[in-house]
Amino acid sequence: MTVPALAHTTPVGPADAPLLLLGPSLGTSTILWERVIPTLARSHRVVAWDLPGHGASPASTSPFTVADLADAVADLARGLSDAPVRYAGVSLGGATGLELTLRHPDLVEATAAVASGALLGDPDSWHARAAQVRAQSTSALITASAGRWFAPDSLAREPELTGRLLHALQDADDDSYAACCEALAAYDVRGRLGEIASPVLALWGEFDQVAPEAKADEIARGVRRGRSIRIPDAAHLPPAEQPAAVATALDDFFRRIDEEAA
Repeated sequence: MTVPALAHTTPVGPADAPLLLLGPSLGTSTILWERVIPTLARSHRVVAWDLPGHGASPASTSPFTVADLADAVADLARGLSDAPVRYAGVSLGGATGLELTLRHPDLVEATAAVASGALLGDPDSWHARAAQVRAQSTSALITASAGRWFAPDSLAREPELTGRLLHALQDADDDSYAACCEALAAYDVRGRLGEIASPVLALWGEFDQVAPEAKADEIARGVRRGRSIRIPDAAHLPPAEQPAAVATALDDFFRRIDEEAA
């Protein structure tokens, strides 16, 4: 397996501020974070990245693991900053953040796992979805994904943004999406959470059936310095559904770290 190539957004925010990397959910792109970034960029230098074959990232040419994604993000971080970085990611992006923190503990100052878990789904379901996408394309997932991703009012409240996210799913490279599914099938860091010494915030959406409260609590209890926070009126994509609440939670989390260091 090889470290995947990841595209990323142009850094925004003060040049001397801590670097904050933002990771996506499976099937989405940097679009997911665009309404949160302006708030976070007041106190951070913010960069969002795309999964292989999603958004601006090139399609994958070989299998990869979540650990490989974490190594790719570590390479990205080291290319942008000489100092420790901060991280927040959604679902697969959150899983990547936990792996990143485990594999590169000196690189990551703090991690936020949003709508994520130390284990997500089960291997059989991920392999079945990978096979479905290879046979029918990601277009076959649109209806089911809309039901998983968004709270009952989100589609009506944010029709433009939710529509763009579903188009991002449709535009994703089929083999790359399937490879992400297979990476998630092999992902399980439940037994290693206690190794994480840096602060971790687990955010969960009120209506999320993929990564509900129990997943967030498992992270918060398992790491050495963890907290979990509920995001009301959100399902699996809180940064798109409730950007203000997510921005506030992340801003408060990182501000506490700055205050502790002062």
